[in-house]
Amino acid sequence: MPDHVDLTHPIEDGMQTYPGDPAVSVTDHATHAADGYHVESLSCGSHTGTHIDAPLHTEPDGDPLSAFSLDRFVFDAVRVDCRDCTAREAITPERLPADDALADADMVVCWTGWDDHWNTDRYLDHPYIAPETAARCADHDLAVGVDALSPDPTPSPQAGDDESTDFAAHQALLGENCLIVENLTNLGSVTERFELRAYPLALGGDGAPVRAVGVRQ
Repeated sequence: MPDHVDLTHPIEDGMQTYPGDPAVSVTDHATHAADGYHVESLSCGSHTGTHIDAPLHTEPDGDPLSAFSLDRFVFDAVRVDCRDCTAREAITPERLPADDALADADMVVCWTGWDDHWNTDRYLDHPYIAPETAARCADHDLAVGVDALSPDPTPSPQAGDDESTDFAAHQALLGENCLIVENLTNLGSVTERFELRAYPLALGGDGAPVRAVGVRQ
């Protein structure tokens, strides 16, 4: 098996986005037949597909991506198996490893298996990270990765009346400069401890698509 694993959803025309985000359009701008060369036109939001959130995403005075050095986008990650979580279930703090297992890590990656529902309405109803779980990660200065649209609940017709509609997990993490990587996929192909490389496009703002690569340890 290869040591490097692609954990990225490809950017494609009409692909799924977070509700209300810009639609993704990938069209031919020039073609071999008409122009003698090929160029595509891409229109999308800064949080398209597999991407990284900067603090500026939810924090008015938060840092943009341009404030982070390249080495901040390479993470010693701990994969936490949350595949038994059901739709719209909270991932609670006791699911995280003990403190000593987190002490030398940079990131917690919650593996829910929800990427199986990518590009379907079911994908909106992913498990989410409870605010107290996000706070525990922030206490350890840990970034968080998810194979879902968001670490917080995503708006959906299936949402319960008692569900929070704020961005508590985002704010707990980004408010402490702990980065978030969303819409990961293929997490079953990495080990429980692995290196995640998630270099963003050089947009420098509130977030950007990444090519997420897992390196088995």
